[in-house]
Amino acid sequence: MAAAPSDAAIWLQRLRDAAQHRNFQGTLVHSAGGMVSSSRVAHYGEGGHQYERMEMLDGQLRRVFRHDDVVLTLWPERKLAVIEQREPGASMPVLMRARPDTQLLERYEWRPQGSDRVAGHEAHVVLLHPRDGLRFAQRLWMDPHTALPLRVDLLASDGRVLESAAFTELALDVRAQPDTVLRPMRKLDGYRVLRPALVRTRLEAEGWSAPVVPGFEQLSCVKRVLDDNEDGQGSTTLQAVWADGLTHVSLFIEPYREGRQHPVQTAIGATHTLMQRHGTWWITVVGEVPLGTLQKFAAGLARRT
Repeated sequence: MAAAPSDAAIWLQRLRDAAQHRNFQGTLVHSAGGMVSSSRVAHYGEGGHQYERMEMLDGQLRRVFRHDDVVLTLWPERKLAVIEQREPGASMPVLMRARPDTQLLERYEWRPQGSDRVAGHEAHVVLLHPRDGLRFAQRLWMDPHTALPLRVDLLASDGRVLESAAFTELALDVRAQPDTVLRPMRKLDGYRVLRPALVRTRLEAEGWSAPVVPGFEQLSCVKRVLDDNEDGQGSTTLQAVWADGLTHVSLFIEPYREGRQHPVQTAIGATHTLMQRHGTWWITVVGEVPLGTLQKFAAGLARRT
């Protein structure tokens, strides 16, 4: 039986506050498309600022640090550092990206699923069932005291788990250690540092009509100027991001390069990617949504004359 909307709204606000302000650290395991990866993660909220760090424990060593909207990604073996401004949580696994609001209840139905345990912690389980076919259902495990998300499953329409992220070890309300984030962000001796230029803009100002997809609101639009591509020439990519409160869709627009780009449709877990030509432009749409949703974004994009 679904919870009363007022109860759901309270839990969503608690979840949002916990994801932004609670201090925690632990080990997070992410599985999608038959691939499993793990990482050590930490989040601190102090003095109105947010600090995050993540270290991938599998494959090539990579560390990510975030102070508010400034993100540093380090590849120690390559001695490469990339500093960018990004939407909070964009670099983090699915579990740490939730920034829900009460409008979420217009897009998803709130269905309590009882209780369970995750990483030794008691958890309330809730199914957020989409009210249309434009997004995936999400099953969420929340700490009953803090509402911090402990596990999230993204589900296909037939109930299959497409993607999952869960803590296997977690310490709550740890002491804030912002220096463990700020120090690596300041000490980059010996690293080749890339700072992709970023200019905030609007799709309309760049000659495009923005697609309108029900339940998704545009969060940002930027131009990214890269000066380190394979042919040694600078390149500019336009990126717009939409969100529905649980998931994001990113749209990239760049000049089409004859013979070097080919239409692609791929799926890894819940993440779908659509790449296709649009006149003299090449567009890429990616998000943890059904392919049909990405097709609506692509179809709704128009070049203004």
